[in-house]
Amino acid sequence: MGKKALPRQLSEKEAIAKAKMIRTSPSKLSLVAASIQGKKVGKALAELEFSRKRVADEVKKVLTAAIANAENNHNLDVDQLVVSQATVGKALVMKRFRARAKGRAARILKPFSNLRIIVKELGEEKA
Repeated sequence: MGKKALPRQLSEKEAIAKAKMIRTSPSKLSLVAASIQGKKVGKALAELEFSRKRVADEVKKVLTAAIANAENNHNLDVDQLVVSQATVGKALVMKRFRARAKGRAARILKPFSNLRIIVKELGEEKA
């Protein structure tokens, strides 16, 4: 006697992976997320592998999790997967201060971000 399961929000050809509380600002993370959007997963993984951005490793982890979800949970073909969406959201911001001269203080903001990647299987005609 539990609650009824919610209906699936994605289509049958899509899989999702999320990461919460990534220790970087949303603007820095969205640069990397936008660079992989719309690409095949093989090309996206290669781009993240050789990216010079520090947060590219976190994005790569989430992308591999989305690929694994698509393969294991939804029986999708890995060779036909494309990154359909890579969205970035704002999480909490830790506020710290730095002591300055004459008893003043300077504010230090340490932002966190959320990342959501959706991969979609394309049909044979699109690939």
